[in-house]
Amino acid sequence: MTTTPATDPRTMLRQVNLRITGPRVAILDALETRPHSDAETVIQAVRDSYGKVSTQTVYDALHAMTAHGIIRRIEPAGQSALYERRVGDNHHHLVCRQCATIVDIPCAVGDTPCLTAAHESELSEGFDIDEAEVTYWGVCRACREEAAAASAASPVVG
Repeated sequence: MTTTPATDPRTMLRQVNLRITGPRVAILDALETRPHSDAETVIQAVRDSYGKVSTQTVYDALHAMTAHGIIRRIEPAGQSALYERRVGDNHHHLVCRQCATIVDIPCAVGDTPCLTAAHESELSEGFDIDEAEVTYWGVCRACREEAAAASAASPVVG
């Protein structure tokens, strides 16, 4: 049986026995409308909606909520850590190399195929794998179209 995860911030916090505070609720609200946000974006969104809150309070809340599994921290190479509310479904991410847009994509095959190492060896012996992160890299359509338009507009030197 599949259960639908809670979407109400207060319910989410209650389910993992975290204290319900204004900043935590504001963080979860911010991540609902701004998935894949870095800490600075979250801080600004919380200040815009909640009011004065310290940077440390937001970082502490992000850490606590990540540790309790109600938000996910992803770290694409060359970027700041990003946070999202979508957890527990083994989805992956696609990152544009040019504009850094990130989109969620479902796992390619099955529920959790990435959790089985392709080559069992002494390297993985003793590990109980519980999570895999896959990041696909490429160039989004908007960036490709922009590059094509710029190329078409450039005069040929010769």
